[in-house]
Amino acid sequence: MDWQGQKLAEQLMQILLLIAAIVAFVVGYVTASFRTMMLIYAGGVVLTTLVTVPNWPFFNRNPLQWLDPSEAEKHPKPQVVVVVSSKKKSSNKK
Repeated sequence: MDWQGQKLAEQLMQILLLIAAIVAFVVGYVTASFRTMMLIYAGGVVLTTLVTVPNWPFFNRNPLQWLDPSEAEKHPKPQVVVVVSSKKKSSNKK
């Protein structure tokens, strides 16, 4: 899954869960049944999971372009230099 696919999956998850919650609340309120409300919401969670968790092809529309190994060897990774400061705090107690 590419970066844009992850963003799409996140947006779909939020939208589908919100819709499931609203529908479940309205149906549960109208029927005066907490059990029905929870079953509808659980169904929405299962549907959301089936839509967003698998790596569907529409989540891979913008693949990243990686360097070939031969090209990567031509451009070595920069080294990180760590500078340690040895300043000591002096406490002047009188």
